Amino acid sequence: MSASIHNGSRKDINGRPHIYYDGYWIRYYAPPEETLAAKRDLLLSLTRRTFHHTEPGINTPGHKTEAARASYEAEQDPARKRVNAAMLAGALFNRATDIFTSIVDLESQGIEVHQDNELMRECSECFSEALELGKQVRHPSGHEGIDELWGEPFNVFTHTIASYYASRYIKISQTMKAIDDIAARIETVYERMPSFAGVGRIVREFARAARVESEMMKSDPDFFLNWPEFVTLKEQLKAFHPTPPAGISALARVQLQRGCRLLSDGTDLISYMAGVRVPMPKSKREFIEHLNDFDLDSQGVGLRIDSN
Repeated sequence: MSASIHNGSRKDINGRPHIYYDGYWIRYYAPPEETLAAKRDLLLSLTRRTFHHTEPGINTPGHKTEAARASYEAEQDPARKRVNAAMLAGALFNRATDIFTSIVDLESQGIEVHQDNELMRECSECFSEALELGKQVRHPSGHEGIDELWGEPFNVFTHTIASYYASRYIKISQTMKAIDDIAARIETVYERMPSFAGVGRIVREFARAARVESEMMKSDPDFFLNWPEFVTLKEQLKAFHPTPPAGISALARVQLQRGCRLLSDGTDLISYMAGVRVPMPKSKREFIEHLNDFDLDSQGVGLRIDSN
């Protein structure tokens, strides 16, 4: 059925507008009018969001860009240099936003600033360098793979607001697919272990709430309905305790503890993806590899029951 639906198709679902991309109907929000002021407001919003979902300490003020650059260039230790790179990226990010805000202020005074103006060129250069250095930036959890989140303000600067909104839906559909892949694998692994009975149902419900979280803007009134459900389902999974089988071996007990940690890690990863709205492919791949190893080891200690 989905093969006959074209990307960009729209329809109302439960009285709410939705748009279709790559297998998912996503909550639709109309883009604002294409003005410099609207682009500035979107850039400021994305700047706050980006720093909210990245490691602490890198929200460097734009006026400290040169100091951040000097420290980055002087640092020799690779691990510390990565952090300095993230700090410089943050400074460049903020400087670009500051410059663009100034451009909008000039426009409001009737002073037209053309694309080839020096301010525009510097703004573009700051965003471009910040985008490249942003590959060094990590999620607050330490996870990597949030380059797409870091690149969103640059996309807004270089493209129309409408095209940014379209790219947002594509990333959300990719994020929803990643959430479903992780949830499906968790369910498959844990449903074969009687000690984890009931986990599959909670994971399915959590994945559904996570998909909604990934598509919904915080200004949407429905956010007050989904967020409490999302949080409480996450808490249930984080607090889940398996039931040890009778006569369990010490090795099997260690495996149960490992299963709890992996369940908690997977819950967090789904939550992170829903929050940043990017699929975090490296983190997804590594988690599923750990889950597959756990699945095989659990069979070896008698925790897994395979159906014939």
